[in-house]
Amino acid sequence: MKPDTIRPNAYVALRLPSDATIVVRLLPNTTISIGKYGSFKANHIIGRPYHLTFEILDTSHSDTPTPSSLRVVPAAELYSDIKDDDPPTPLDAEAGTSSLNKDGVEYEIVGQNGEVVMRTNRQIIDDPNSQIMTMDEIEAMKAQSTGSGKDLIAKILESHSALDQKTAFALAKYTLRKTKKYLKRFTVLPLDVSTLVSWMFTEKEPMKILELRGEIMALIGSWSNVRCTPLDPIPQMNEDIVGTERGRWLVIDETAGLLVACIAEKMGILYPPEEDDDAAEIELPLKQDNSVNREQTDADSQPMDSTRTTQYYPHPHKSPNPATKNTITLLHANAQPNLSLLKYFHFDAFTPSPSHPLSENLKSLSWLQLLAPEDDMGYIEPSLVSEEELRSWKSGKRSNYFRKRRRWERIKFIVDETRSGGFDGLIVASVMSPVTILRHTVPLLRGAAQVVVYSPTVEPLVELGDLYSSGRRTAFVTNPPDPESMPTEDFPLNPTLLLAPTIHTARCRSWQVLPGRTHPLMTGRGGSEGYVFVATRVLPAGGKVEARGRFKRRKVDSGATVTSSQGGTPAVVEGGSVVEEGV
Repeated sequence: MKPDTIRPNAYVALRLPSDATIVVRLLPNTTISIGKYGSFKANHIIGRPYHLTFEILDTSHSDTPTPSSLRVVPAAELYSDIKDDDPPTPLDAEAGTSSLNKDGVEYEIVGQNGEVVMRTNRQIIDDPNSQIMTMDEIEAMKAQSTGSGKDLIAKILESHSALDQKTAFALAKYTLRKTKKYLKRFTVLPLDVSTLVSWMFTEKEPMKILELRGEIMALIGSWSNVRCTPLDPIPQMNEDIVGTERGRWLVIDETAGLLVACIAEKMGILYPPEEDDDAAEIELPLKQDNSVNREQTDADSQPMDSTRTTQYYPHPHKSPNPATKNTITLLHANAQPNLSLLKYFHFDAFTPSPSHPLSENLKSLSWLQLLAPEDDMGYIEPSLVSEEELRSWKSGKRSNYFRKRRRWERIKFIVDETRSGGFDGLIVASVMSPVTILRHTVPLLRGAAQVVVYSPTVEPLVELGDLYSSGRRTAFVTNPPDPESMPTEDFPLNPTLLLAPTIHTARCRSWQVLPGRTHPLMTGRGGSEGYVFVATRVLPAGGKVEARGRFKRRKVDSGATVTSSQGGTPAVVEGGSVVEEGV
């Protein structure tokens, strides 16, 4: 589960006043720089709760930049502008309570009773000389200021000569723009999958994650029915069969591990367990001292003897097999999977930590190992060596031999388990053709498993929907091709394996909602729309299907006779004639 407080060495997201988000790692005793807003020490926020807003107070008076102190901004101060009274309305201006009706502003929108609804500043000319302060003066004041930027913002507003001519909306927008530019604040957010998706899509390279957006990621997780399976054993018909465990998902991920992170978060295996840092800091020096003393004692008590034999362990510790429940099996096309984004959740695919849940619940294999495992060098068993020969080897050579054996055992276990099938779902986000992917992966699914395929464009999914359409399925059942000739030109895939293929999309757009000025925000990012193909795995029934039962006749208002069974299932009526079904 996600930690409630900020931990050392953790990746966090900092939301700046400009609404931009940056991701930093909080290493103890280091300084975090956030650009023009300043810098602070990482120790000042470690151990505090998330979602707090901090204000940077510059306490240095020298030219040398030093880390500043922080102040927690209370909620009453954050939302003070919302709690303030509303600005004067045009009615108040006409009543003489404000000077807004004396600045030459044209009122355009008027109610039915002559009441002014909204005023505009169309006749006011936007003069760049309205701001008296120059950029050099602003930069000099920034260098001399020791606060959080509030004094500078107040000085900029005070030096604007046409501030009294702005409408309430224009004044609020101008103040907000200066606040985003000069106020030294930031909010600490936990780096979960949704925050990482938003950061990668807006601040980094969207093509690296195939332009996956947060709403599409939520759509994939919903339709794939990903869940956490209880660890209690479920009674099975045959427990000896490999792959009968529940909670196994087959994933093809080419988004640098973002799709794997989304699935692992829903399964509860993404975040490492919390550790007691204080205990680790206390135990580490003790262990080091004991080891040093032990080595020194051994060196003093034992004489140097070059002929001393090294102790040999003929039965090394056997590494445990990967988990069989709540697992993610990742198919990739390279020698190693690309899971670079999982580093933000403290998981390294090359040297995984044994305490991380993904070290046992994430399995990876290549397409070569799935389709032709005998051609893969890692699947071939290393030659066995007798114990007498092992005793004659040096320790380094023996370690290399045992490491190869453990690697072969893990690869063989994963490949055999994957080829046996029985997965609860298939989730695909790849640039490969989905037709070639589903040809080899759909038979590995159990009945009622969900198939979810993401594509930035809709054309590959439309082709996929046509291959599993009801018309093509009917033609396949009526005139089935030779199984040995599959795939054919008319049937690249078996259309009887998937049911109810549909294509979905979702996109959330930000709108400005104001009277007479409601429109989508012009700063919204474009890019691919993103589409999701969804279908359900079914097991075709073998042989001929017949309907049996006793039917009785009844009349309807049109005079046609309908034959229905006692179970209440009506027969088909065509032009008043009864179509008998059943025996």
